Amino acid sequence: MPLAASQVNTGDTAWLLAATALVLLMTPGLALFYGGMVRTKSVLNMLMMSFVSIALVTVVWLAVGYSLVFGEDAGAGLIGGLAHAGMAGLTPDSVQGTVPTLLFATFQLTFAIITAALISGAIADRAKFGAWLVFVPLWTLLVYVPIAHWVWGPGGWILTHLGALDFAGGLPVEITSGASGLALAIVVGPRLGFKRDAMRPHNLPMVVLGAGLLWFGWFGFNAGSALGANGLAAAAFLNTLAAGCTGLLGWLFVEQRRDGHPTTLGAASGAVAGLVAITPSCGSVSLPGALVVGLAAGVVCSYAVSWKFKLNYDDSLDVVGVHLVGGVIGTLLIGVFAVESMTGSTEGLVYGGGVSQLGKQAVAIVVVAVYAFGVTYGIGKLIDKVMGFRADEDHEHTGLDLTVHAETAYDHGVLGHGAPVSASILPSTQKVTPPA
Repeated sequence: MPLAASQVNTGDTAWLLAATALVLLMTPGLALFYGGMVRTKSVLNMLMMSFVSIALVTVVWLAVGYSLVFGEDAGAGLIGGLAHAGMAGLTPDSVQGTVPTLLFATFQLTFAIITAALISGAIADRAKFGAWLVFVPLWTLLVYVPIAHWVWGPGGWILTHLGALDFAGGLPVEITSGASGLALAIVVGPRLGFKRDAMRPHNLPMVVLGAGLLWFGWFGFNAGSALGANGLAAAAFLNTLAAGCTGLLGWLFVEQRRDGHPTTLGAASGAVAGLVAITPSCGSVSLPGALVVGLAAGVVCSYAVSWKFKLNYDDSLDVVGVHLVGGVIGTLLIGVFAVESMTGSTEGLVYGGGVSQLGKQAVAIVVVAVYAFGVTYGIGKLIDKVMGFRADEDHEHTGLDLTVHAETAYDHGVLGHGAPVSASILPSTQKVTPPA
């Protein structure tokens, strides 16, 4: 129930307004990060998949998403009710804790947006844009919304009944997007030339810029989850910075030992891996724990990204190797490094808390990953059967920028120096290769 408007704290509200803007910025940052990692012929399509997710998820969230996640539990901690469908009953005077409820709802919306956008990296270069437009709303409603209620909603079973901890989204954001990305990559199938062609990133400065924006926004993501301008937010902020740094260093260390040279792409990926892992644990571990969490993610994820070649699934931009694996590491290590000074009560294995919390974290990981994978696979298969999820082979060969959006990153929709190209008039057999 909303508290009295007089209980709004202006400092907390100011911080959460800034944090909300920071988290929203993460999705354009992700667009640049992903856009730089794909080949030239599909850059704009990659950007579009992130940007359109902002609009699609927002509509679902305002219609029913917020109510189903944060409404009064409808039973057994599985889903919320529809009392706030269409944001009904929420006014400028409604309060959640010490901040306006409308602001709290918007902050949580930005989490849902980037979670959906993250999945696009697993199917880069080869998915129909129209199928993506159908997938995102269905996935948000059937996958993200229930899991977010389990973890954060009133009476959610993971938080309330199981007792697993997740400060800022290891379960509903990182593990959910990673498991969903794996399912969708299997449904869509591998890119043409997978394991044969190099498929190197076309623009590494763009990747680093995107990673920098993600890191910047991650302070809002993690420290904002304290929902106040307080010591917990400060600790989460510092933990986020520390884990990103050790993740970066851990990845570079592996590259140097394994390949003989540290890379720019490795630095960006390592930082993101560390940030992913600290997301669930930033409000539960001390600074030494955060350093270990980030380092573990940087090292393990640097190996995990190569699993796709051994297991034959084409996770184009390593959503599984970074977000699923990193999310598992960060969520599980809460049971090892949690400290009472951060959690208020729970302690991890290293600090004398035993294995109980570790077991709770493991159960939550397995349930969320299995649910996200299974339901996403079902949604993907349904869309594939009805309208096809995989782009036509000639469209994939030519590039989705030109064939779907009638433009490229370099000629702004003009083929050579002639008239603008329309995807609707481009012969399906015509092969037009944009600049490499």
